[in-house]
Amino acid sequence: MEGIAEWVEEEFMERCSHALTADAGTWLIDPVDGPRVDELEDVAGVIQLLDRHNRDCASIAARLGVPHHVVPREPLGPFEFLPARLKRRWREVALWWRDERVLVCAEAYGTAAFYRAGDERLGVHPLLRLRPPRLDVHPDVILCGHGPGVFDDADAALWEAFRTSRRRIPEQLVSAVRAWRSRPRAR
Repeated sequence: MEGIAEWVEEEFMERCSHALTADAGTWLIDPVDGPRVDELEDVAGVIQLLDRHNRDCASIAARLGVPHHVVPREPLGPFEFLPARLKRRWREVALWWRDERVLVCAEAYGTAAFYRAGDERLGVHPLLRLRPPRLDVHPDVILCGHGPGVFDDADAALWEAFRTSRRRIPEQLVSAVRAWRSRPRAR
């Protein structure tokens, strides 16, 4: 999709960074620093969707001389922010780009192997499966902080993840163990 760039680190956590380009410029969402960041032009700001998802947000914002927004609640440019989990120890918002029907989640939902149960395309964070956050939107695209985005039938994937999260907990635990065992090891 035009206006979206994502890059995933090849590691167990499958950390994924995003750049969303709108009329006001390019916004970096939960970025990990690297060569891709330096290739971007007209960066308007850095958005951190999870309070403890520091990654390289602050240092990138400082280097580029742009604002660093941590768990924003008020709209920024074309983006709205929906509460995913706003508790004392876990403060997370999801970015909703209404015009493009793009949803970006830091941790609440993901596609990394350790998130998904069996054949799920999108999974709820293992610690949130009992009480998954309900994001009342209908996205065409879902971008995740862990794993590549969902670009096909995203709305159905989101609903399925929400609807089946509890009953698929045992399957998700098995998937997480398999992902852990098959992770690349340092030599």
